[in-house]
Amino acid sequence: MAKHDDLLEQGAREAPEPETAEQRSGRLGMKTAAGGVVGGGFALAKIGVLGKLFIWIFAWNGISSLWRIGGWIAIAVVAAVVALYLVLRSRREHT
Repeated sequence: MAKHDDLLEQGAREAPEPETAEQRSGRLGMKTAAGGVVGGGFALAKIGVLGKLFIWIFAWNGISSLWRIGGWIAIAVVAAVVALYLVLRSRREHT
């Protein structure tokens, strides 16, 4: 309690301004750089494992999309061939 009473007797004080990120990194020096390297290494390791999963997902979605688009193209080609056959047959019958 004596410490608190001593502080009360000294009166009000001004709080120091908070330091900026530049000041903090300048004060910490290499510790900040090491933290960045560790964080970057962790991100690369995570991307390496999850990256393969995402590549497989994108590949699978691409293949399935091509399969669907190819199906619609095949239907359009068959419809065009049938329409062409019917047009040519009707011209032969009328001439």
